[in-house]
Amino acid sequence: MKNYYSSNPKFHVAIDCIIFGFSEGELNLLLLKRNFQPAMGEWSLMGGFVQENESIDDAAKRVLHELTGLDNIYMEQVGSFGAIDRDPGERVISIAYYALININEYDREPVQRHNASWINLNELPNLIFDHPQMVERARSLMQQKVSVEPIVFNLLPDLFTLSQLQGLYEAIYGETIDKRNFRKRVADMDYIEKTDKIDKTGSKRGAALYRFNAKVYHKTPKLKL
Repeated sequence: MKNYYSSNPKFHVAIDCIIFGFSEGELNLLLLKRNFQPAMGEWSLMGGFVQENESIDDAAKRVLHELTGLDNIYMEQVGSFGAIDRDPGERVISIAYYALININEYDREPVQRHNASWINLNELPNLIFDHPQMVERARSLMQQKVSVEPIVFNLLPDLFTLSQLQGLYEAIYGETIDKRNFRKRVADMDYIEKTDKIDKTGSKRGAALYRFNAKVYHKTPKLKL
């Protein structure tokens, strides 16, 4: 048995995280400029190597915590990327995850320490290696998931306006949604609750604030937006 394992090659296993945030009607990615070779000074996803005492999920959670200071972040595995020459440093097989966070609720100190920045998804710089393919696949998977599960609320504050919610869906799908039809669909969803609070940042009259009720969601027949 020992000879069987020792006679086969060993590879590095890495984690790469596609971290989405939502701000001012746009989706953003948390990217960093690498401070080591190869590709020093170029834009990259946040990543790291899986350690001997970690599962790949635990490694992803650690990488996300190291950059954002957050735990219990919503994340989904995107897939594996293992082209022979994908990393010019060594033979590295990477497992990619996408994560959704509230852009106003992370620790800015580790973000600054890692030289990271929020970049508009529609204005991304050139990314290293196969990171563009990771981002493209992550966005496609997210679009599929938001149509059947309420994962979008991970990107919003606890209280939000319907305009913010619609803007988020439009940013995710990359297309305009009819306002009347959208609000009609929301009105049919008992788990999106209107509160007695008003957001007056956009106008004197203000807009009603809503919240997502997870307990009601799990008891309610599911409708798609």
